[in-house]
Amino acid sequence: MARIGVLGFLHESNTFLGVPTTVENFERMSYTRGQAMAARWTGSHHELGGFLEGCAETGLEAVPLMAAIAVPSGAITPEAYEEIVCEMLRAVRDQGPFDGLLIGLHGATVSASHPDADGEFLRRLRALTGPELPVIVTLDLHANVSFAMAEYSTVLIAYRSNPHLDQRERGREAALLMGRVMTEGVRPRQAMEAPPLVIAISCQYTQEAPSRGLYEDVETVSAWPGILSASVTMGFYYADVEEMGAAFIAVADNDEDLARRAAQWMARRAWERRKEFIGGLPSPGQAVSRALASPNKPVVLMDVGDNVGAGSPADSTILLAELMRQKARNAMVILCDPKNVTECVRAGVLGKVSLHVGAWTDDRHGAPVAIEGVVRTLSDGRFVETQVRHGGWGSCDQGLTAVVETAEQHTIILTTHRVPPMSLEQVISLGVHPERKDILVVKGVVAPRAAYAPVAGDIILVDTVGVTSDNPLNFAYQRRRRPLFPFESDAAY
Repeated sequence: MARIGVLGFLHESNTFLGVPTTVENFERMSYTRGQAMAARWTGSHHELGGFLEGCAETGLEAVPLMAAIAVPSGAITPEAYEEIVCEMLRAVRDQGPFDGLLIGLHGATVSASHPDADGEFLRRLRALTGPELPVIVTLDLHANVSFAMAEYSTVLIAYRSNPHLDQRERGREAALLMGRVMTEGVRPRQAMEAPPLVIAISCQYTQEAPSRGLYEDVETVSAWPGILSASVTMGFYYADVEEMGAAFIAVADNDEDLARRAAQWMARRAWERRKEFIGGLPSPGQAVSRALASPNKPVVLMDVGDNVGAGSPADSTILLAELMRQKARNAMVILCDPKNVTECVRAGVLGKVSLHVGAWTDDRHGAPVAIEGVVRTLSDGRFVETQVRHGGWGSCDQGLTAVVETAEQHTIILTTHRVPPMSLEQVISLGVHPERKDILVVKGVVAPRAAYAPVAGDIILVDTVGVTSDNPLNFAYQRRRRPLFPFESDAAY
């Protein structure tokens, strides 16, 4: 029976956020080894669960080695990167030899010491294992794929769904392909094309145009005779790296020319439609006015500039301040605000509080907003999501959490830890019924749709400022390649 090592190292790094990511951030989310890793991820909706499921299905012996996963945030410190990567390489060395490796990477991981953190990890791995060992890697749909990542892996397979609802499916796909390599003599040959194209985050909902067309092309290429796998990654422009932007990957059975033609075909079709991938959203004032006028309640206002799933601080008050200015009522807002959680604990349940909430990380996400209200709930902040949701995490912990109700019937949820809003259990576990609110401020763009669409009367994406602003032209880049569309309108491919 072939022995397949299983690893996971996933972090989406926002280099515009001045808060670094440390080992403690990984330990808070998920840092597991060996059998503890298997226990955490077996049966999950994550690609690590898909690896384990696919190995069992195809008769491979999966050897769980290590998985380190953290909530998106700033670049990883050099010390944390070295500690994690070195431990992973030791595990491969000490628990080998292996017939292959299955690795879950994000693809938009940045260390302060290594901008292409994923490529550097794979380079070191190859130096350890040699060039022939099959290394099949899954990637987030928002990966910034470097040519080093393609060179040092055997196969790259990216998610096809945003929200990411197919993570386990892609992990299983990777394991089944590994089984074919082990038992059928399949010889993957990989090609990647990286046209100079950035796709606005507001255009990345895979169930609708324009991005739906990209994945229809993936499905078309996947049906070509000889193609083993095809992928599109739409990139992550909150990471200032050379490889920032979209990429197109194809893998063929012992036919590098076929893989190249397939990757180029997908890339050229996307390039021809490049103007469709430029965003354009309503301002906070316009969005709140639309929400107040809408008969379809609740209205979800997606706070694009404070997208927690892309590394934002989760404490922007821009929409809360606009709701107050337009005298809205019955809204729900979640803010990461540990200091004011402490104040609510001091007041106790049913205690009255006067607080200045939010905007504690920096001055890019509004100013603290004054509220008065009653503490309705105090919670440990832990919740479990059993349905397929973006991220595939299942168990979550937003830390000590307080719910404050104001005279305007606003529900202000204050958390200790940042948690992307991927699950309604985040608020249901606190006794909050989101379907009873008129307006729900949700700090995301596309990913929260899987959770909030079932209760939403309407969804409005809002052009708020912040470290996850929709418009890439709002950011000052030092490392990106040039020319790159839409920064340079005359970019050619």
